[in-house]
Amino acid sequence: MMTIQKMEQKLQKADHKQAKLYLFCNFLSLMLISAYSAMMCSPTVLNILPGGGDSRKQMYAIFTLALFGCVVFTVYAASLFFRKKSRQLGILMALGASRKRLAPGLFREVLSLSFFSSFAGILAGFPFIWILWNLFRIFIIDSAEMKLILSLKCLLISVPFFLLVVAFACFTAFRYLQKTNILDVVQEEHKNEPVKSFGKWCGPVGIILLLFGAIAGYSGPMLYQTLFQAYSPAWINLLYAPVFIGLYLIMLHTVTHGWKSIKRNPYKNIISRSMMKFQGRQTVNNLLVTTVLIAGACFAVFYTPMLGTGSMIETNNRTYDYLFHYRADQDVMSREEIEAQAAEYGLTLTDWNSCDYLTLAMDGMERIEEEDGSFYFEYTELLQSGKFLSASAFADITGQSVNVAPGTYLAVSNTAETSLYVYLESTQLTNMSTRAKLPVKFAGLAHYDMLTDSVGYYILNDADYQTIAEGLTKDWMGEMFCFNADGTDSYPFATSLFHRFVDCFGPECELPHYYDPVIKAKCDENGEVYWGDTDDMTAIHFSKPDASDFRAYWTYMPKIRILDQNDFLRNFAVFLMIFIFIAIVCMSAALVISYTRCQTIALNNHYIFDDLKKLGASPDFLATEVKKQCRPIFQIPSLVGMTAMFLLYSMIMYANDGKFEFSEICGLGVCLSILLIIGVLIYLVYLRTIQTVKRNLGIL
Repeated sequence: MMTIQKMEQKLQKADHKQAKLYLFCNFLSLMLISAYSAMMCSPTVLNILPGGGDSRKQMYAIFTLALFGCVVFTVYAASLFFRKKSRQLGILMALGASRKRLAPGLFREVLSLSFFSSFAGILAGFPFIWILWNLFRIFIIDSAEMKLILSLKCLLISVPFFLLVVAFACFTAFRYLQKTNILDVVQEEHKNEPVKSFGKWCGPVGIILLLFGAIAGYSGPMLYQTLFQAYSPAWINLLYAPVFIGLYLIMLHTVTHGWKSIKRNPYKNIISRSMMKFQGRQTVNNLLVTTVLIAGACFAVFYTPMLGTGSMIETNNRTYDYLFHYRADQDVMSREEIEAQAAEYGLTLTDWNSCDYLTLAMDGMERIEEEDGSFYFEYTELLQSGKFLSASAFADITGQSVNVAPGTYLAVSNTAETSLYVYLESTQLTNMSTRAKLPVKFAGLAHYDMLTDSVGYYILNDADYQTIAEGLTKDWMGEMFCFNADGTDSYPFATSLFHRFVDCFGPECELPHYYDPVIKAKCDENGEVYWGDTDDMTAIHFSKPDASDFRAYWTYMPKIRILDQNDFLRNFAVFLMIFIFIAIVCMSAALVISYTRCQTIALNNHYIFDDLKKLGASPDFLATEVKKQCRPIFQIPSLVGMTAMFLLYSMIMYANDGKFEFSEICGLGVCLSILLIIGVLIYLVYLRTIQTVKRNLGIL
């Protein structure tokens, strides 16, 4: 005897494809979010990315995009599942089952599916990131810092997302049970979702809004600081809102009008265009989400080539293989000791040069910050430190003769004048030992790439140099030397020399480059605590000279060509892994969403294809219609996301210094190559999707 319960079980079994799709969508979303949050909360990552730094901000920003995409994806999956489920509910209601009778079974099924898929996704996120991370260590680069440490704090992100999925599923189930018209319930899955159509102006306007929002959002904080003398508030990020409005209009134009004129042949492609329009709402939403995810993936993957290309070009263009600088009161090995060590590795060292320099205080306008985020500028004699060479010393090191008039100074920049870690408005220099003053003014730039770092180098007239140096103690003086290897250099020698150099320093030199001794002295005199004595951001230790933060931030870090070339991947391994992982997460989510949307199109329009078959449509014609439905789902988000992010990244590179440096042009060229690879990957997934849809529709 057929009972309502048996009928319910048979209908559930008949809808197993929709249940599998719902399980898969929830599982994938929770796995990606769980893995991303596990990486984001890992001590391995947090110890490398400085708090408040740009890298960490980028990681959080892209996570927000991924989270937004996964939320929309799970909501869409639940809505699709219940649209199919409505037919089952309607049949049971028509057979006399009450809503009270159906509620327990429906909620039991929904809770079991949601809980199982979401919980499994959370658990799968941990082995997913562990496997991916360790594959990176095995096949690309490994170091002590790459040991992945996971923290359960990540559950504070994935568990609320899990609860959101379950809660939305239960809410949707309750909403469908409340419907009273049985015929509406039965026909729910066949209801179209046309989107409100605007004129053809929405496409061009969308492109304009997209560009305007990107420029306004990027330049808004700087403009706010200039106009109001205060740090920009969080709401300033709303200037990016036109980007999303523009994206929506572009996707809307794609769905409702397309980008090809149909005036000459208005009936061409009428079937595919009509199917796209009738389900426009969900299609537009999917296109918008996948565009954002692809853009986020591209932004993350651009980090590696831009960083790597710039580093490679800089190290290859150095005029010396080795350049060391150190505080004059440190007992550093002599030239004879270094040459003797080189001889042990079969090396001969040539082109030796050395000089001394002074660390002096520069005056200027100091930014004074208020508690409300505003600031003002106040003159101070002790603004910051600078490293000053005499004109003759600069000529000895670089081979360049410079003319520095008395009472002036030159600032050293790179050849392209894009690395300006220098202050150009100082009017007075101070000897920090005697407090003697030297009036000066800025007289222009000199160029030498190897003397550009986070603490600027400057050049004084020889006589002025001798005057201001009088009485300066050795802790405020420095020395540097440089040389080349005759022939092929030796990596083991370079590594040994670097470690020996580090061992020569006392604990007073265990400082990052952002630790300014002039500001430290001023704070001590004023009875204040210098922030550098309290902030442990990227703290460095002589016990870990091979750590990436030590190599990146030590104030006396030497420039050794062969070391920097060979250890680049190891020094930045965690950075690279983070952003590669982010790109994988975002791209995976985008491809799966596109794949799922194409499957949905096939399920929702199968009766149309059946009717076309009965009318005599050939398999080739039906296959063409399938491609016309699926192609925009992959093509438009890919083109818009990749193009918009490449243009945005180019704008950022140009806005940094008002020009494109050669290394930036090369880096952008590598990024274009990566976009081509991503495009091929998307195309392969598209081809696979087409085959699956055709098989489901029975038109192979």
